[in-house]
Amino acid sequence: MTALRLTVYVGESDMAAHGRPLYSEIVHRAHRAGLAGASAFRGIEGYGASSRVHTARLLSLSEELPVAVVIVDEESRVRGFLPVLDELLGPDGRGLVTLDATEVHRG
Repeated sequence: MTALRLTVYVGESDMAAHGRPLYSEIVHRAHRAGLAGASAFRGIEGYGASSRVHTARLLSLSEELPVAVVIVDEESRVRGFLPVLDELLGPDGRGLVTLDATEVHRG
């Protein structure tokens, strides 16, 4: 089955409007929207628009590690969720959203 994979890259300390971590809010909104699945993955090292490298290495602990939220579902359902992401990420563009065609295999 073909599907669409949506990946949202945000910072671990990015917050939604009511104080919940942004990555968590995205996962919960995807669940409420009935999307097939969503998972949040914490990165161990990375950088974004700020060009500042954040790392989980012991000597330089960071609270601003990258988090990737991955959602996979039918293309129309994923595209229908994009306005929710626009609302959550806001006009300041706190995240990066990518879309990739993918194939789902259920064994």
